[in-house]
Amino acid sequence: MFPRPHIPARAFTALPPWLAHALRTQRGPVPWSAVTRGALAAGPLLLAAVLAGRTPLGVVAAIAAMLAGINDRPGSRRASVRRLGAPALAGAGGLLVGTYAGDHVGAVALTAVLTGLGLLAGGMSAIGPVASGAGTQLLVAAAIGAGMPLPEDGWTRALAFLAGAGWLLALRLALPTPGAMTGDFRFDGEREAVAGVYDAVAALLDAAATGHATTRRAALTAALDHAQDALAGPRLRRFASSAAERRLHAQYAAALPLAEAATALAWAGEPVSERACEGPRRLAAAVRGNTHTGPLPAPSRSVPALRALDDALLHAAEAFDRGGGGDLHTRRRSARDLLRTAFGAGGREYGLRVALCFGASAAVAQALHHAHWYGQHTHWYWLPATAVFLVKPDLGPLVSRVLCRAAGTVLGALLFAGFAAVLPRPEGLVALVAVCGALIPVSTRHFAAQTAVVTALVLSLVMVGGEPQASVSRIVETLLACAIVLIVGHLPMPGERGGQVRARLAAAAVAAHAYLTHVLEGRDDRAARWTLRREAYRTLAEARAAIARAAAELPALARHTEGTDEVAALLERLVDTTTACAVHLDDTGRLAAPHRERLAELLDELAVRRDRVGLPAPLPELPRAM
Repeated sequence: MFPRPHIPARAFTALPPWLAHALRTQRGPVPWSAVTRGALAAGPLLLAAVLAGRTPLGVVAAIAAMLAGINDRPGSRRASVRRLGAPALAGAGGLLVGTYAGDHVGAVALTAVLTGLGLLAGGMSAIGPVASGAGTQLLVAAAIGAGMPLPEDGWTRALAFLAGAGWLLALRLALPTPGAMTGDFRFDGEREAVAGVYDAVAALLDAAATGHATTRRAALTAALDHAQDALAGPRLRRFASSAAERRLHAQYAAALPLAEAATALAWAGEPVSERACEGPRRLAAAVRGNTHTGPLPAPSRSVPALRALDDALLHAAEAFDRGGGGDLHTRRRSARDLLRTAFGAGGREYGLRVALCFGASAAVAQALHHAHWYGQHTHWYWLPATAVFLVKPDLGPLVSRVLCRAAGTVLGALLFAGFAAVLPRPEGLVALVAVCGALIPVSTRHFAAQTAVVTALVLSLVMVGGEPQASVSRIVETLLACAIVLIVGHLPMPGERGGQVRARLAAAAVAAHAYLTHVLEGRDDRAARWTLRREAYRTLAEARAAIARAAAELPALARHTEGTDEVAALLERLVDTTTACAVHLDDTGRLAAPHRERLAELLDELAVRRDRVGLPAPLPELPRAM
């Protein structure tokens, strides 16, 4: 069993979760390759359009490149095709729909159309990160198409949008990464992801008998998820890259039994020798250098988990030398499964929240747009577009996003006002767009910083397009959007709140059930077992992330998901125990008493706690131990 981590006593009062989340910043090295792409994306596109006398199309292309830059996260080139391409296609469709709706229907009908799009995009966003990005760009582009005064028709705008996002994607695929590892630079992201799995295995072995084992096991799950995603995209070259791809697949597949053995050792809480930890580190170095492993130190074979570790190291050495390919053991979700997620309890709650906020902000913006006492309101589309980034539940807790958005907008608008007063037009503003594009990959570490950079970039585009300086208007509209989202986000909703969290938790419970059933039935199909194990840990990680976001909401919202973190922790321990059982069964053919007792305790406690949190549907009964 994993040892409990030691939590030191705090001598000060902790900040409330909603405020602590707003102040939290991600850490890591500067992504210089993404910075380079950002500098070469929106700015040069806008400059080319200005020189060609097609400034409005350049503004649209620059907006698309900016949105693609927000999604340009670390990872492999093949994964970036879907991560950048799918949202760009959705954004082009939203721009087309918004343009024709804005040109041909009245304010009331337009608000209804945008509300319907919000319902669709919100439900779609519950599927996963790529679908969420697509939903975001769909709504933002629809608002821009409906409200931005441009001379071009909808199809021309949509093509310009695709060109802007496609340009950044082309840079992502073509440009080498600074300091790329040995071999074909087009596979540096995949190679780094697979090497990270072996590093995470070594780190878990180091912490096997310490209070850090649980954290290191979670880090191993994240590394495996990242490697799966990095390798699962389309092939970059049909023939020449096949050998390299097969080798990377084999190296990833060889890490799965190592991860299984390391998890079993951490579950037992037994210390692991440095010699045993050295093997995965050498494998990580071999992946990064694209070299052979050489001799690997063998651990002692005193217990089943150590014997499994030794066997996995031998298998890995053979796989590295042979390089014959391997299964990614990744999830395979049908269209029916995706629709069930989008229109299930979690998707319905998500879609309703997004639709209400997007529709309400569009209605308020339209009312102000036609109100004579308000004055000229040419940028009414800013209000619903801002609401989209604020209301998306998977982007962080609501109050945290509101605080960061307000602070970032004020900072960005003030900074832009200062630059606009001294920069020449349009060349100075085009240069500012390029600088902001380069800063986006760094600013994504904190929502307020990202908002400040995007605000300066958008205001620059507005002025390049021939409109007056709009810093004050941008601040007012953002604060109004923050108020709308806070009010609508805390309104009573039909059905039970926390549906997204409970849907994720229910999926994790079903995956844990399938994994445990497979192991206890003694099926001799390790490939199927590893696929089920990956799905169990992956759904648990998704549930944990959703629970953490919900816990950082204001108490009025956070109370709806109380107790779900305890159920998730129980499911994690159940899956860890199932992994230890699988390794023990492979070695001895039967379960030891500690395994049976631990399974019985976890199943009994899980049955009690899952009823307390009110999961949306009865879950299948988990089988008793053999």
